[in-house]
Amino acid sequence: MSIEQPPETLLTFPCTFPIKIMGITSDRFEATMLTLAAQYIDGMEKVKVQQKASKNGTYTSITMTFEAQNQKQLDDLYCDFSAHPSVKMVL
Repeated sequence: MSIEQPPETLLTFPCTFPIKIMGITSDRFEATMLTLAAQYIDGMEKVKVQQKASKNGTYTSITMTFEAQNQKQLDDLYCDFSAHPSVKMVL
């Protein structure tokens, strides 16, 4: 009897996926995050980007909504965003 392996993800690819990056506000934060994302996302011109400052302006959140191709792409994005020193959280 063969035991069926669970799927690695609950997502069906490709799919529209929002990723939110929260970090310390700076003049370069958005540009830096977009540069990181461009390593993994083809067609950056199609990525929808929303930016919002915290109440006192210390932090900025950037939500990028794009067509995710596979789980590895998402994992790589999360790892690179999380490793950046300006980033506090990635959702």
